[in-house]
Amino acid sequence: MKYARIITACECQAKLFADLDEKRFVLRGWAKDMRRKQECTAPAHTIHAEAAKFQVAWLCPFCNRNTLRAFDATGLSWREAPVPPEAETAEPAPAD
Repeated sequence: MKYARIITACECQAKLFADLDEKRFVLRGWAKDMRRKQECTAPAHTIHAEAAKFQVAWLCPFCNRNTLRAFDATGLSWREAPVPPEAETAEPAPAD
């Protein structure tokens, strides 16, 4: 599976992150506040994910603002998702 990571800043200067799947739906959202040296989960979702220009909304855990940012799908950089360690070492189930 491929994913794209987007980054923006909240009005409180915390960095907001989101990983998007190939349909541009949010897989996970989080925020980092460099002043406090904290990282927290930040709920996020996409709006009009099917459009070339779409928006992502976050709830910033540091200032409690709803932050909405616009993105262009042509600017996304796609990467292969890492394989979880347990999937690499898992043995296949025996066939009956």
